[in-house]
Amino acid sequence: MTNPDDGQPVAVPAGQDPEQAPASPFASPSGRRELPPTPPTPTPDQAPSTDASPADGDVTPASAAAPTAPAAPTPPAPHPPGTHWSVPHGSVPSFAPPSPSVPSNPYGPVVQQPVPAPWAGIPYVTTGTTAAAEPLPGQPGVPHTVVLHRKRRRTLSAAWVVPLVIIALAAGAVGGVVGSRLTEDDHLADAGLPLAPVGAGPVERAPGSVAGIAAGVLPSVVSIQVDGPEGSATGSGFVLRGDGYLVTNNHVIAQADGAASTTITVTFVDGSEQDASIVGRTADYDLAVLKVDADGLTPLLLGDSDAVVVGDPVVAVGAPLGLAGTVTTGIVSALNRPVSAGEATESDDQAFINAIQTDAAINPGNSGGPLVNAAGEVIGINSAIAQPPGSLSMVGGSIGLGFAIPSNQVRRTAAQLIETGSATYPIIGVLLDQRYSGEGVQVSTDVQDGRQPVTADGPAERAGIHPGDVILAIDGRPVTDPDELIVAIRARTPGDTIVLHVRSGSSERDVRVKLDESPTG
Repeated sequence: MTNPDDGQPVAVPAGQDPEQAPASPFASPSGRRELPPTPPTPTPDQAPSTDASPADGDVTPASAAAPTAPAAPTPPAPHPPGTHWSVPHGSVPSFAPPSPSVPSNPYGPVVQQPVPAPWAGIPYVTTGTTAAAEPLPGQPGVPHTVVLHRKRRRTLSAAWVVPLVIIALAAGAVGGVVGSRLTEDDHLADAGLPLAPVGAGPVERAPGSVAGIAAGVLPSVVSIQVDGPEGSATGSGFVLRGDGYLVTNNHVIAQADGAASTTITVTFVDGSEQDASIVGRTADYDLAVLKVDADGLTPLLLGDSDAVVVGDPVVAVGAPLGLAGTVTTGIVSALNRPVSAGEATESDDQAFINAIQTDAAINPGNSGGPLVNAAGEVIGINSAIAQPPGSLSMVGGSIGLGFAIPSNQVRRTAAQLIETGSATYPIIGVLLDQRYSGEGVQVSTDVQDGRQPVTADGPAERAGIHPGDVILAIDGRPVTDPDELIVAIRARTPGDTIVLHVRSGSSERDVRVKLDESPTG
């Protein structure tokens, strides 16, 4: 027969009427599972075979027939039939292991399932688990079973649920109204976060700090927008004189030269705008001077770029990618870098710069902006950035190699542009052989575009320099590339005297050369 509680088969002891047997070995008239009456103890040779398999925590009795031998006298049961042991919620009784001499349980083996410990210290009821068997108190060798029962939950009828829901909704509505009338201080706790004391005014910055330098420089830096038939261009500049003169790079305003429909708009740090006109420009030094109709501007001071040494801290200011008022910092990473800009086939538009190298971030749009020292003095105008070898793009970002036109060069050239509208540069009157490879720089031996290798009655000819001679150094500084010699000469002023170390055949000598001035135009 089967247990009506769970449908499991139930073994009926021999000699008992199945119809009179309880529906379940663990059932009581009240419907709760209880311990069965203590069965007769068979002799060892009459122990029935067991074939039990646990299912959902219950014990399944074996299918073997009950023994036919006479049963031993039944020991007195410590608990009357129909009683059971219950386990308090969240606790597990401690059972001793069964004695090896205990005969088999006629109801099948007892399977011990793990009883989980309370989670996070919270007691809870374990259901569907059968604990281990142990001898009954006072009855050695007679096992019994403790069953952990599922606690029945009481449910509320609909007559109670509906009023409770209505009361909860009403309480929530009242709480919302009251909460909406509370101020923030009434229901929010003080977080108690530490705060720095608030001063009476803005925090002062040291004049030599980056913030102090930027505060002094930014009011004099401008953004430049050029709009013309060929498109638009942006760049930077700064106030050169208080009566409206500004300086920038020539390549920033190059497309505006000679185009009547082109406009140049200058934006100051306060957001005000002014139209600007070109006073003068030179592609040889990549410099241009603009003029706006304004007075009382604050000019930046031009420092001495010859006093700059590698490692000096610098600040670059400008409008990279149109982001006005951008400040970056770095150091002077090298001096006397030969930088040429423009197409080599268009020599009239090619600039040669004896540049200051810096690792301060310089990007497109920084061109024309100032590079200042720790005193806030301009030591250069940001003009170019290096491109990685093999790069096909003509527009790139900062890779830590930026170049600026030295301020001493800016002063001389800007003065010429303001006074005459054009600028000249120093020359020695020779053509250089770009094909030569070897030590120094060689004077060409061929006529180029109708020009002689050595200009007649020029500075080089007067100093005794001939076609094919190799110039090894200028003022004691070795040169290994034509651009190095060109930028070193253009860093001087017409009328200055330089010393060239020259090799003619197998002999070497020093010659003094007085620099001439390039023709204007």
